[in-house]
Amino acid sequence: MKINYAEMTNHLGSSAVRDILKITQGKDIISLAGGLPAEELFPVEAVRDAYSRVLSSDVSALQYGLTEGYLPLREAVAARLGQQGIPVSAQEMLLTTGSQQAIDLLCRILIDPGDAVLVEAPTYLAALQVLGSYRADIRVVDSDEQGMLPEHLEEQLRTHRPKLLYAVPTFNNPSGATWSKERREQVVGLCRKYGVLILEDNPYGEIAFDNTPGAYPPALAAIDRSLDGDSCVIYTGTFSKIVAPGLRTGWITGPLELIRVVAKAKQAADLHSSAIDQRALHELLQSFDLEGHIRLISREYQSRMKLLSAELSSRNWEGARFLEPRGGMFLWLTLPGRINTAELLPLAVEQGVAFVPGEVFYSARPLKNAMRLNFTHTRPELLPLAVQRLETAMSRYEERLLPM
Repeated sequence: MKINYAEMTNHLGSSAVRDILKITQGKDIISLAGGLPAEELFPVEAVRDAYSRVLSSDVSALQYGLTEGYLPLREAVAARLGQQGIPVSAQEMLLTTGSQQAIDLLCRILIDPGDAVLVEAPTYLAALQVLGSYRADIRVVDSDEQGMLPEHLEEQLRTHRPKLLYAVPTFNNPSGATWSKERREQVVGLCRKYGVLILEDNPYGEIAFDNTPGAYPPALAAIDRSLDGDSCVIYTGTFSKIVAPGLRTGWITGPLELIRVVAKAKQAADLHSSAIDQRALHELLQSFDLEGHIRLISREYQSRMKLLSAELSSRNWEGARFLEPRGGMFLWLTLPGRINTAELLPLAVEQGVAFVPGEVFYSARPLKNAMRLNFTHTRPELLPLAVQRLETAMSRYEERLLPM
């Protein structure tokens, strides 16, 4: 029979990252494509013990839970955020199935078809997918290495009167960039001036390569909450990168009124996220040195990033450029304009290496000669081989460009 789909299905895009993961499954391919943490660094024993203690002590962990999430875990997350300069109560927070669901739920309650939303370029692919599914009018704010350009942001705010600004200002996915403190203050100030909400997505912010106090600017949410008047920043984070993504537990914080509406949307979506996962995470936070674990993975990820950076630099590719990220999981590599990385990808896969073409991270005017490289999942001893395979693929590509 013919299925009559809803109009929104015409706006559902496939994830290029997931599509690439499919074609690399079960093959001898070094994948620098997925945003995956290192499995060998997962705190397996601590997680196993946490689940065991929860199941041994209270069978209600297997029962339905609150839509807002397990209260002791919300209180623990709120305490951690407070230590990071983001004062928030457990009542102003809702636990989600990863931070991805937080983005979707917020868009569900805010975005009508045609509503303007401001983003960076490039920006998180899955956020673009969510915004597209709700038929948002996605508008790009010009940016540089310091963050959004204030003059262009104000022009876009004044012209389009957006419902929302979405940003990953700390260790951006895909670019790895980190906004300066001055730009953060300017963005918060302008959005307050025009009455526009900011969704600050911060899944990578704790994977910081510099432990020096004050090495990084405060979160937008911290700046916002230090000012008088109503808050304009909604903040979302996740345990996926600092514990394990399989636990699928994130959070969204914001004004109490908004969190209550988000809770209604979540009730319609899945009632609540996994109760046992939340209970186990709370148990983990009580018995495990999470801060020490974050320092451990940050050191290891920095080491892998430095190795990848050194390998790329040693090749001396004409016209290639990148900046070393100060944290997070991604390095953004730009190649000469004659190279289309979407066309390069099949040749790279043939050679046994994968990446994500840069063009998928743009809503308009994509940069076709860039790629996102993940350095956290691949074991360090394989990174030189990955770059060697990429170089071979580029040579094959260049050969195709030569006149016959």
